[in-house]
Amino acid sequence: MAVLLVGAVGLSGCATKSYVREQIAPVSQRVDTLEQRLQQTDTTAKTALAEAQAASGQIQQNTQRIDQLTGRVDGVDQRLSAQEQRRKRPRN
Repeated sequence: MAVLLVGAVGLSGCATKSYVREQIAPVSQRVDTLEQRLQQTDTTAKTALAEAQAASGQIQQNTQRIDQLTGRVDGVDQRLSAQEQRRKRPRN
C-alpha cells in the first residue's frame, strides 16, 4: 500500500521545466508584442501632446494679435464714423 501511495504521489508530481517553458512561451510572446505596441502608443501620445501644447501656444499668440487688431479696427471705425458725422452736418 505504501508503495502505491509513493508511486501515485511521484507520478502526479510537478511539471518539468521544459513543459512549463513550452506552456509559457506563447504567453511570453504575446506579452512582448503588447509591450512593443504599448511603447508605440506611448510615443504617439507624447508626440500628440507636444503638438497640442505647441498649437495651444500658437493659438494664444494668435488671439493676442487678433485682440490688438480688433482694437486698431475699432479705432479706425470710430474715426470714420466721426468723419461721416462731420460730412453730414449741414453747413450754415
